[in-house]
Amino acid sequence: MRELNESLRGARIGCVMTGSFCTFRPVFAAWRALKDAGAELTPIMSFNACSLDTRFYPAAEAVALFENICGRKILNTIPQVEPIGPKKLLDLLVVAPCTGNTLSKIANGITDTPAALAVKSHLRNGRPVLVAVSTNDALGASAIHIGKLMNTKHIFFVPFRQDDPENKPNSVVAHFGKIPESAAFALENRQIQPVFT
Repeated sequence: MRELNESLRGARIGCVMTGSFCTFRPVFAAWRALKDAGAELTPIMSFNACSLDTRFYPAAEAVALFENICGRKILNTIPQVEPIGPKKLLDLLVVAPCTGNTLSKIANGITDTPAALAVKSHLRNGRPVLVAVSTNDALGASAIHIGKLMNTKHIFFVPFRQDDPENKPNSVVAHFGKIPESAAFALENRQIQPVFT
């Protein structure tokens, strides 16, 4: 763990949350782990992630918790995230959870949300993006987007697994607890292995 902390200490990491609300709790724990390892975190949320009240979190509570972990106000508008690339604000961008909707936008160059534009803006400098998938159609309609992004330079994945093969055979969720280790690999432009477990 000491080596992991050394590789993450001082790293400027953008933390992007999109609307897979059922995974917010383990994702918040991953952000805390990055913070504890000495990373400097910038919180970013999609329109839905920061505005919708769900059975998992009221929106205001999720925003407040995220800001408390990172020690900064969230960025949740397109003008707020646009400077990420031009000003070279981050060393790594982590999208967790990354929904099928956001996967498709990133894969197809659509930048109509803060999450998608943050990725595009960051990638313009050839800097790494780490994706933590969470979608019910990862092995269905979203499979093409995952495959496309796996073949895209500077994009890396947190290892993922089927979360309920019997009842939801197309559903996949990332091992959010592996975000810190995966981030350390991505900062070195390496993909942690194995990807699918």
